[in-house]
Amino acid sequence: MPRRRSASSSSSTAPRNRTPQPVRVRRRTFGDFVKAFLAFVALLVLLVGVPLALAMTAGWPFPDTFEPMEWLRQDISVQTFLGILTFVVWLAWAQFTACVLVEMKAALSGVGVPGRVPGAGPSQLLARQLVAALLLVGATAASFTPGLSQLGQGLDGNQRPTVAAAQQTPGFFAQQQEQAAGAAAALAEQASHAEAASGSSARQEGDTKFYRIQPPEGRHHDSLWEIAERHLGDGRRYKEIFELNKDRTQPDGSKLSEASLIRPGWIMEMPGDARGGDLVEMPDEAPQVSPEVQQQIHDYARTGQGGDHAQGGGGSGAAQVSVPEQRPAPDPGHAGHQQQPDRQHATPAQESSSFGLPEALLAAPLLAAGLLGALGHRRRQALWQSAFGGVGGRRGMEPPTPTGDAQDAQDALLVGADPEGVRLLDRSLRGLAADLAAESRPLPTVYAAWLSNGDLHLQLAQPSGKPPAPWQLGQDQTFWMLAKDDAGRYEDADTAAPYPGLVSLGTMDDSRLLLNLEAVPGIVSLSGSEADRAAVFASVAAELATNGWSDRMTITLVGFGEDLTPLAPNRLRHLDDIEALIETMEAETRQRRGALGAAGHDSVLTGRTGPAQHTRWAPHLVLLAAEPSAEDAVTLAELAADASRLGIGYLVGTDSGDLPGAAWEMEITGEGKLLAPLLGLELDAQLLPAAQQRAVVELFVDADPDRGPDGPANTPPFLVDISEQGRPAVYARLVGPYEIIGLDSPDDERSALLHEALALLLLHREGVHPRVLSSALWPRGVTDDVREALIERLRSWLGTDPDGTPRLGTDGTGRLTLAKSVVSDLDVLRSLYHEATQGRGVDSRAVRGRLLTDALVLVRGPLLADRPEGRYRWLTHEIVDAQLPLLVADTGLALSAFHMEKNRAQKAIEAIEAALRTAPADERLWNELLRATHALDDPARLTALAADLVARSGARGLPPRTEALLDELLPAWRDAVAAAG
Repeated sequence: MPRRRSASSSSSTAPRNRTPQPVRVRRRTFGDFVKAFLAFVALLVLLVGVPLALAMTAGWPFPDTFEPMEWLRQDISVQTFLGILTFVVWLAWAQFTACVLVEMKAALSGVGVPGRVPGAGPSQLLARQLVAALLLVGATAASFTPGLSQLGQGLDGNQRPTVAAAQQTPGFFAQQQEQAAGAAAALAEQASHAEAASGSSARQEGDTKFYRIQPPEGRHHDSLWEIAERHLGDGRRYKEIFELNKDRTQPDGSKLSEASLIRPGWIMEMPGDARGGDLVEMPDEAPQVSPEVQQQIHDYARTGQGGDHAQGGGGSGAAQVSVPEQRPAPDPGHAGHQQQPDRQHATPAQESSSFGLPEALLAAPLLAAGLLGALGHRRRQALWQSAFGGVGGRRGMEPPTPTGDAQDAQDALLVGADPEGVRLLDRSLRGLAADLAAESRPLPTVYAAWLSNGDLHLQLAQPSGKPPAPWQLGQDQTFWMLAKDDAGRYEDADTAAPYPGLVSLGTMDDSRLLLNLEAVPGIVSLSGSEADRAAVFASVAAELATNGWSDRMTITLVGFGEDLTPLAPNRLRHLDDIEALIETMEAETRQRRGALGAAGHDSVLTGRTGPAQHTRWAPHLVLLAAEPSAEDAVTLAELAADASRLGIGYLVGTDSGDLPGAAWEMEITGEGKLLAPLLGLELDAQLLPAAQQRAVVELFVDADPDRGPDGPANTPPFLVDISEQGRPAVYARLVGPYEIIGLDSPDDERSALLHEALALLLLHREGVHPRVLSSALWPRGVTDDVREALIERLRSWLGTDPDGTPRLGTDGTGRLTLAKSVVSDLDVLRSLYHEATQGRGVDSRAVRGRLLTDALVLVRGPLLADRPEGRYRWLTHEIVDAQLPLLVADTGLALSAFHMEKNRAQKAIEAIEAALRTAPADERLWNELLRATHALDDPARLTALAADLVARSGARGLPPRTEALLDELLPAWRDAVAAAG
C-alpha cells in the first residue's frame, strides 16, 4: 500500500505508516513538478553519473587477481592512497544506492517505516528526501487508511443491498464501485468542457454550482474534505457543503445524512465562491452536459430552494459523522424499576444544571467508574491495614471526608460513573476471546470500539469471517456488533483481557469512541495547545491506569502527569526525558520481538489466547506529551513501525501537527473538540483538566494506607448524644432489617424511593449532593422537576423539629443534610464504641463494659439486610460493607478483652460469637475465640473448634497466624482434627 508523506519533503524526514482511511491528495503545484524534476536529475547523477565517471577515470574498484600477500609486500605510494580513496568513493556510492532502493521499496509498498541501512544516516536521509520529492507528483505518494472514518457507520441490518454496502465501504468493495466509473468519468469530462466553454470570468459570486461525486481511482475515494480543499481552498469548509446538502434526496433515492458517507454519482450543491474545472454550472449554461444529468441537477436544485439546507457559506451546524445507528433509549421515567443500564452520558439532556460539579468527570462514565472503583479499593485497603495493625498506625474506621474541589470531584465520580457499562464491556470482550479460543480462531486486530445505547461495535483491521454468536456482522465485514441484551448473557470468563489498550477519546452523536492504542500501526499524534493536550493525556492515562477491562499493563508517562502516580502505582511509570524513553523502548522492543519469536506467536493477540495468557503480553502504552526533536521523532517512528504486533502503543504530542511516522493525526481545540479530519472524526473530547486532575489525585492520596501516623484521626465524623436526654426524633435501624421509628409510613407508591433516599443521607452525614441523590435513585437519569419533587416530598415526610427547623436542610454548598435529631443505629453504634474506647470508658471499667454490651446488642445482621432486589445499587460504591464488619469485630474484641480481664471466658466467647454473625470472615475474631476456648481448659471443645475452622477454610487452608496459634494452644491439633474428621 502506498505510503503517506508530508506535503513538503523537507518538513518530514521519515515516512508515515498506514492509517485506516484515505487521506487527502493535495493538488500538485508547478513548484512540486520542479522539485520532482530536480530530484530526478540528482538521483540520475548520483546513481548513474558517479559510477560512470569513476569507471572512466579510476577504473573498476576491484583488482583482476586476488593476491593479498603480494599486496602487503608492495610499497605504499601516492597511487596506493588514490586506490584506497577510489574504493571508499565506490563504497559510498554502493551505500547510497542501497538507501535509494530501500526508500523506494518502502514508498511504493507503504509497509511500515523503511529499514535502516547500517552506517548510512546522512546518506539515507538524503535518499529519503530525493525519493519523496520524486514521488510527490505521482500517485504513489498518496496514503490510504482501512476505514476509520467508517467507525460506527449507520446500521441497516444485514439485509442492506450489496451495491449500497459496497458504496459505503470504499476500502473493500472497490470492484463493485468500478462499474459506475465509466459514466462518472464521462460526466467529469463533460463538466470540464463546460467549465472551459463558459469561462470562469463570466461567473458571479452568487451563481449556483454543483459537483458530482467522482468514482474511485485505484484506492483513492472522493470525500467532502477533499472537495472542499480543491474547490473552496480549505478542507475544513466541508461542513458548508454538508449543510447545503444534508437530508436532500439524491438521484439514487438515498440521502446525505453523514458527512463521511458519500457515494459516486451523488450531486453536491456548492457554496457560491467554489472554483474548479470539474464543477458544473446550472445546466442551462453548460449545454455539453448530457440531458439526463441536466435533469438530475434541475431536480436536485429544486429540493434545496427555500429549504433550510440551501443556504451557503455559513456552515454553522455541527458536522454529522458516521456513528452506529441509535436504538430508542429506555424511558427514564421508569428507570428506577429496571436494571441499571449502560450510561453513555452521566446525565440526561434534561438535567442541564451541574450544581458546580466538574463537567469533565460527569461526561466520562467509563473513566469515572474506573476511578471510583480504584478509590474504593484503596479505601478498603486502608481500613484493613488499620484494623490488622498495618503500616501507618491506627487509621480508624472512617476514611477522611473530602472537602472543596476533592468533594466536588468525588460527587462527580458518583454521578458520572457507569460501572454496569464497564462490566458489560469487560465481559463482552473476554467472552468473545473465550468463544474464539473454543473455535481455535485467533483474535482479530481491533482498531476501535463504539458504545452506543449499550450496543458494542468493534471495527476490525481486516475482515475476519463471521463472529461467534451472539456477535453479529455490522454494516460490512470489518464490523462486529453485540447488542446490549446479548451482552447481558455473558458471565465472567476465565480468560485474559483481549484488548486492554482500549481507551475513551470522546463522544460523537451520543456514541462513545474507544481507540485501541496498542493496535495502531504507528504513532498517534496529538496537536493543540499545551494545556488542552495535557487534559487529553491525563484523561487517557487515568482511564488506562484504572479501567475495568484490562488485567495488567505498563503506562509510561513522559513530559506530564508526575502527580498521577497515586492512581495506580503498579501501572504508571514516569521517565525524565525522551532519551530515557528511547533507551527503554529500544530494549523492550528487542525483548518482545525475541519473546514472540521464541514462543512461536505472530503477535501478542495469539499469545493472549494461549496457556500463558494471564502472565504474558500485557500492553505497554507510551504517552509522550513533549514534542520530540526531528531525530528522536524518526527513532520513535522506527520503533513504532512494528509496535502494534508487539502490543506497544504510542501517543505523542506535537506543536506543529506534523510528526514523522504518525499513523493517525488528531488535534484538540480550545473548545474541547478532538478533530481527525482525515479519519472523518470530530469528537466531544474526553478531558481531565488540571484542576480536576489535582482533585482526583487528592482523593487517592488521602486514602493511601501508607501515609503514616499523621493520617486521619479515629474520631467518627458524626457522634450522637447517647444519654437519655439525647433520644432522637427519628430513629432508623439500618444494621439488619430496615426499620424507621418516629415517622408515619409514606404512601405505598413512593415508600421505596423515600426509604432509599433517607438511607443514603443517613450514611453520609457530611451531606449529599442533589445530583448524587438523583443518580443513586435513578441510574438512567431523571429530569430536574422529578428530582426536586422527590426532595420536597422527603422534606415533608421528615417534618420539622420543635423549633420549626426542617429536618432535611441544605448546607452552603447546596448539599442535602439531615438534622441531628435524625439518627441511625449505625450512628449510635459508632458513638458507643468511640465513647467506650476513647471517652468515658477509658477511665471507668464499668462504663466501658456497659457501652460495649449496648453496642453489640444493636447488631442484628448485615447492613439493610432485607433491601429489595434491584434497589440500593449505589451501595457498590460505598465502603460501609467493609466498615461495618470491622466496627462490629472491633466491638466484639474489645468486649471479649473486657471479660477476659476477669477470666470470664464463657462471656468472652459469647461476645465473639455475636460479632462473628456480622463479621464471619474476620481472622482476628477466630483467633480470639481460640484463646477464649483454650482458657476454658476443655481440649475436646478446642479440638472441635479447630476442626470447624479447618472445614471453613477449605482448600485454601488455615491462615498462617491462625495455624501458628493452634500450634501453640493445641500442638497435636492436626492429628486430633484428622481423627475427628
